[in-house]
Amino acid sequence: MLTMEFGPDGSVVLNGRLDAAQSPAAQSFLDKVDGVVTLDCRGLEYISSAGLGVLLRTHKRLLASTGKVRLTGVGPHLRDIFTYSGFDQLFEIEAGG
Repeated sequence: MLTMEFGPDGSVVLNGRLDAAQSPAAQSFLDKVDGVVTLDCRGLEYISSAGLGVLLRTHKRLLASTGKVRLTGVGPHLRDIFTYSGFDQLFEIEAGG
């Protein structure tokens, strides 16, 4: 299960697992954002390759209009996933718990 909502600071707060089952809903949500989008990952427990694809498609779309995706609250496990996939080179990542 995954929930996505706007936080009080305008960031997108993710809670749960971003996997293949949740990817279509996550993509639909993120297709509506623009500019520089901060994803608060403190509550994100897991991300699959399908979830990484959602982030990549969103990032590419936003870059085309001078926006981007930033990730905050990234814990050690998620940071490892982003590092192994090379996504740490694509996204601005802020550590957190």
